[in-house]
Amino acid sequence: MCDLRRPAAGGMMDLAYVCEWEKWSKSTHCPSVPLACAWSCRNLIAFTMDLRSDDQDLTRRIHILDTEHPWDLHSIPSEHREAITCLEWDQSGSRLLSADADGQIKCWSMADHLANSWESSVGSLVEGDPIVALSWLHNGVKLALHVEKSGASSFGEKFSRVKFSPSLTLFGGKPMEGWIAVTVSGLVTVSLLKPSGQVLTSTESLCRLRGRVALADIAFTGGGNIVVATADGSSASPVQFYKVCVSVVSEKCRIDTEILPSLFMRCTTDLNRKDKFPAITHLKFLARDMSEQVLLCASSQTSSIVECWSLRKEGLPVNNIFQQISPVVGDKQPTILKWRILSATNDLDRVSAVALPKLPISLTNTDLKVASDTQFYPGLGLALAFHDGSVHIVHRLSLQTMAVFYSSAAPRPVDEPAIKRPRTAGPAVHFKAMQLSWTSLALVGIDNQSKLSMLRLSPSMGHPLEVGLALRHLLFLLEYCMVTGYDWWDILLHVQPNMVQSLVEKLHEEYTRQTAALQQVLSTRILAMKASLCKLSPCTVTRVCDYHTKLFLIAISSTLKSLLRPHFLNTPDKSPGDRLTEICAKITDVDIDKVMINLKTEEFVLDMNTLQALQQLLQWVGDFVLYLLASLPNQGSLLRPGHSFLRDGTSLGMLRELMVVIRIWGLLKPSCLPVYTATSDTQDSMSLLFRLLTKLWICCRDEGPASEPDEALVDECCLLPSQLLIPSLDWLPASDGLVSRLQPKQPLRLQFGRAPTLPGSAATLQLDGLARAPGQPKIDHLRRLHLGACPTGECKACTRCGCVTMLKSPNRTTAVKQWEQRWIKNCLCGGLWWRVPLSYP
Repeated sequence: MCDLRRPAAGGMMDLAYVCEWEKWSKSTHCPSVPLACAWSCRNLIAFTMDLRSDDQDLTRRIHILDTEHPWDLHSIPSEHREAITCLEWDQSGSRLLSADADGQIKCWSMADHLANSWESSVGSLVEGDPIVALSWLHNGVKLALHVEKSGASSFGEKFSRVKFSPSLTLFGGKPMEGWIAVTVSGLVTVSLLKPSGQVLTSTESLCRLRGRVALADIAFTGGGNIVVATADGSSASPVQFYKVCVSVVSEKCRIDTEILPSLFMRCTTDLNRKDKFPAITHLKFLARDMSEQVLLCASSQTSSIVECWSLRKEGLPVNNIFQQISPVVGDKQPTILKWRILSATNDLDRVSAVALPKLPISLTNTDLKVASDTQFYPGLGLALAFHDGSVHIVHRLSLQTMAVFYSSAAPRPVDEPAIKRPRTAGPAVHFKAMQLSWTSLALVGIDNQSKLSMLRLSPSMGHPLEVGLALRHLLFLLEYCMVTGYDWWDILLHVQPNMVQSLVEKLHEEYTRQTAALQQVLSTRILAMKASLCKLSPCTVTRVCDYHTKLFLIAISSTLKSLLRPHFLNTPDKSPGDRLTEICAKITDVDIDKVMINLKTEEFVLDMNTLQALQQLLQWVGDFVLYLLASLPNQGSLLRPGHSFLRDGTSLGMLRELMVVIRIWGLLKPSCLPVYTATSDTQDSMSLLFRLLTKLWICCRDEGPASEPDEALVDECCLLPSQLLIPSLDWLPASDGLVSRLQPKQPLRLQFGRAPTLPGSAATLQLDGLARAPGQPKIDHLRRLHLGACPTGECKACTRCGCVTMLKSPNRTTAVKQWEQRWIKNCLCGGLWWRVPLSYP
């Protein structure tokens, strides 16, 4: 037995913020029963709450928020007739399943790829039969984290693809999408989404003798099968397990079920406690793809007990008589599957909610002793919430306590000074639903007053928080998010300003160790990751603009090069864009016209309307080159955005290539050229800037030894302001999110629907020039179009970097559509889009 009341030394869990509703009357504010909550890999949180109108009608609502802006809540009128019992995100975090107590299941997807605009076009129904468990079918993708290899140089050693079959496949092995649900009457229903949009639904009984199913959970096996665990709610009854196989026969969904070994909870076999815990209140597999381990909780009115069980294959002893007739050798020995208890707790306070980890930690040895002695790592712990308001983080196998959080400390308000509040009589505030983030570094809980609390979980839970150990954990999880594409907001909660520089350097060092092909795949993701890290420290905050500008530059370069077409179809393997890069890297001439002579200009011929539609992007390239060269004399100032470009040979080479492309296109369509305000009418501004840019590029290009710009180049750049009007670039605005303003042990109190006046972070205070004043003309950051002080069209903003762009495209040309397709689903930094009002700040 494990004593859950004795936390391990060094455990750490603290409150980051609390978000609550405005003071509604009790007649209109109705917390849903049961309360459902789900956390996606994109750090979107969905939870349920009911609203009662003046006519006493209940509206079942699903609320969706982004963890960086929790006050900006989006509410979906779900149109569910009964209470919503289940919420489930898909693996991409872009679709959500909801199920209710009337047997209705709805599939929600983002409209126009907006995280605050949702629509439901498909679903299924088991009329009058409440849904007790719900899950998406497995897509066959499983990545294992090898903690013991966290020091390896290759990502392939740290994160390996596990052989795992999808629940159902289409022709060619492509996984088929759909969902599976279990009803209270013992039915299992499966809905399959065909590529044509048609939904195939089938319903079958789990077994011939149907009984009441009060609790259920769903897990998947590596062979493509599904395991369903059920309980009728009584601890005196067995916990049943079933294998479910899904197939498509003659364009119809077919379900086959098979009974697996069952178990009785250990507490019911103890004569002294046989009737002490009459009800099973929680039944959970330890992971969706781990059907061999299950967590059970039995409770009374005042107390609970938790048990962890494991399914093992054990050999059957063979009688000596049969041994003599047919000796059993090696693998021929008959085996049987049996449930064995791994660990159990002592008597606890009544458990109100359970949250399980989603991080796929690879455990090479699941023995109880090894599990209890292993150093705790994010993903090895699960969360238990109790009716006394406390939350325990325990090891998922040994159930040993790693950290305890007590909700007695009240968070401080954001907009008002902290005051002492009188205690109110009544039941203690406790979590009714909880979810761990996808890296297990944060925990969200919805309490019985419908307040949302965000907790930070230490990366080295259960051990002294050493900076070196924390850095290794955070770096490993950042690499995991880089490989999987998951959002890393919950990791940033633990990054202190003094860690930023080390994390950025180590992350870059690990990135450069990977193969060239993998580096190319991850090139934009690591820039976005570095930008989000640099926001957290005043010493690195100016680099944020540089990293976002590099993302924009890479996207423009890729788009413009993709527009080039070979003049003849039977050309060599290299594309026109590759040949452009090769020739520009080989020819170091400072004269732009001499570089053009070596190119096949017929490959650059485009439609005149296309060239004119690209003018705003070409103008930005020209303005940025001019800004960089004009800032060269001040290159010692780290507080100036663009500083890192002056020593970045790769980015300067990319700008040089684009200048050549723009020069060629200008011969075809002069009106597409960047417009400069020069003091002399005879000055060739493009040639001047290309000459200076080439000299600067030669100083820091990768092929040769790096050198400092000579005095003649610096002097020429000093004269630029007297020759050309230096543009003022529109950098991305300082983010209004929370993560850079949260302080340890100083939680914020926020209110849904009300944007707070956040305390300014030390980092953003150093960039006063980047903050946009009220009433200042706004700009579309991706199309580089000026929107005016009061935009008339709808806009969307990135939930991470704050980038703003118009929702609808003002241009219909093919080239512009190709450019917009690069960020139609996500921002260039990977953040989700959020519709913003016309009067956005």
